[in-house]
Amino acid sequence: MNRSVLNTTFAGGFLALAVGLVIARANPATGYEPSIFAGTPTATWIGFAIALAIAVVLALGCRGRQQGVAIALGATTVTAIVSLPLIRDYRFSGMGDALTHLGWTRDIVDGGLQPHELFYPGIHSIAAVIHFLAGIPIERALLLSVVILFIPFLVFVPLVVRDMTGNGLAVGVAAVVSWMVLPINNIATHMGVHTNSNALFLVPVVIFAFVAYLHRRSTIEQLPFGLSPFSLLIYFSGIALLLVHPQQMINVVVLVGTVAGLQYLARWRYEDHPVVEHPTTYTHAVVLGAIFTLWAVTNERFQSAVSGLVYGMFSADIGGGETVDQRGGSLTEIGGSLGEMFVLLFLDAAVIGLAAGLFVLVMWFGWTATDRDTSTLVTYFALALVPLGGIFLVYFVGTPTMAFRQVGFIYVLLTILGAIAIAHVIGGLSRYITTPGANAIAAVALGACLVLGLMTVYASPIIYNPGQHVTDQKFSGYETAFDHGAEDRPHAGLGYDPFRYDHGLYGLERDDPLSGAGTASGEVDPELWEAGNYTGAYNDLDYYFIVTEYDVTREVDVYQELHYSEAALDDASQQPGVNKVVSNSEFEMYAVDASGGSGAPA
Repeated sequence: MNRSVLNTTFAGGFLALAVGLVIARANPATGYEPSIFAGTPTATWIGFAIALAIAVVLALGCRGRQQGVAIALGATTVTAIVSLPLIRDYRFSGMGDALTHLGWTRDIVDGGLQPHELFYPGIHSIAAVIHFLAGIPIERALLLSVVILFIPFLVFVPLVVRDMTGNGLAVGVAAVVSWMVLPINNIATHMGVHTNSNALFLVPVVIFAFVAYLHRRSTIEQLPFGLSPFSLLIYFSGIALLLVHPQQMINVVVLVGTVAGLQYLARWRYEDHPVVEHPTTYTHAVVLGAIFTLWAVTNERFQSAVSGLVYGMFSADIGGGETVDQRGGSLTEIGGSLGEMFVLLFLDAAVIGLAAGLFVLVMWFGWTATDRDTSTLVTYFALALVPLGGIFLVYFVGTPTMAFRQVGFIYVLLTILGAIAIAHVIGGLSRYITTPGANAIAAVALGACLVLGLMTVYASPIIYNPGQHVTDQKFSGYETAFDHGAEDRPHAGLGYDPFRYDHGLYGLERDDPLSGAGTASGEVDPELWEAGNYTGAYNDLDYYFIVTEYDVTREVDVYQELHYSEAALDDASQQPGVNKVVSNSEFEMYAVDASGGSGAPA
């Protein structure tokens, strides 16, 4: 492809991206959107698809500056997709931990909480700074912080692969695989204000510093006292990772500690080996481990997490197998299956993981042309997966949610190893057909995986999990409910505990938040509610019952009335002792009186 055609193609890609962004911005969300994919105009997706198609083809086929432009086009497009809640003027996105993080950020802004008092204050501090400097609402500042923390993943994954291999094709493949955002699985890692997930996107920065340090050969790069600038980068990026979420810092310590152990064994066993030529990482493992220990061991949240893990390991009804069985049964009842969910959520991850695993085995058998230094670095990461996988098994037995967070970190490494593996496959294929032909086949295959990966980067009904879009109407409804409700009446939700909105609206440092009282909030019992026993559905108390558009979408449209029926919800307001007291287009609250709301089923 000559230069003028190439430049025209790049111009067309960036133009398609720009048009898509303009159309998305011109069509903001006007109400709750169960799916950000369906809510975003089709023209926007067409523009993004054109940009990504050009980026994938040219990232694989070009080298040097042109490849850099292709990678920039693809990375910008994926960043635009991740930024859609901001672009389309969402008030906020996230209804679980995200609302609690919003509350903590509000506390920091209001001065009721100091950042160092949090176990992981990274994203909250970034959002507070953006709020003060840019003057934007705290909710938007948090959403912008998510994008800021996401960008390093797209930048540093290709840089790590370039430093490990020096292979231009591998760099292009690494860029494309990073656009799949494999660490997000929508089970325990999510795209949004979720600090554990946000921390995953900083891990490649630490890995890049680590690989760069291992490649150090000359004292010219050393600072006084023999300290490498890359050592400082390892420590600083490790501390940044710790402040965003310590669990991912643990995994980095395990990774660096594994490499240090391999280096010790190699020096004990061999005199001439690539591992022996690398500078030692003993100090880095000790220092990073000490930093984590000093930060974590005295923290009450860390102690409770460890206690919960130990308890879960010895409880028959908590382990991952029990959780999978429960969710599998629920999926079957609403017409889905675990097989369908696996294809949607994990097929592309399985393909990349299988490619990485097979490549490592083939490389260890000596059947590849991988140079000794690259194979050594690949071996480091591959063997580090053994203890990281062991941690996954411990989590799976004790706290399944933590297990799937561990999968997120593992897939940061598999993104890197998988890219190197696929580059070798493409290189081998090009020996049997032409290089452009091999690149074309790879572009089609990777493009299909890319589509599948981006289809699930956000929750949506396609994965039986409606989007967690928080609208102005929803915030307004909850604010009215909390401000004007009777203080002695608890608030109960339809399958969703309202206390998170109390966090998001008022922070956690105020006196007597909902989560601080035993009956301040909760969820109604679905069986008793369906039977018409409205007061019995919540401890035979007077209470406020809250229903939002999100609740109805999830329970009626997505779960197909598995727990709550639309007829029962409609009938409740007609019953004695159940009175509507707050209502807008997306929020309704009923006052349920114990004296009149426990009649016979409708």
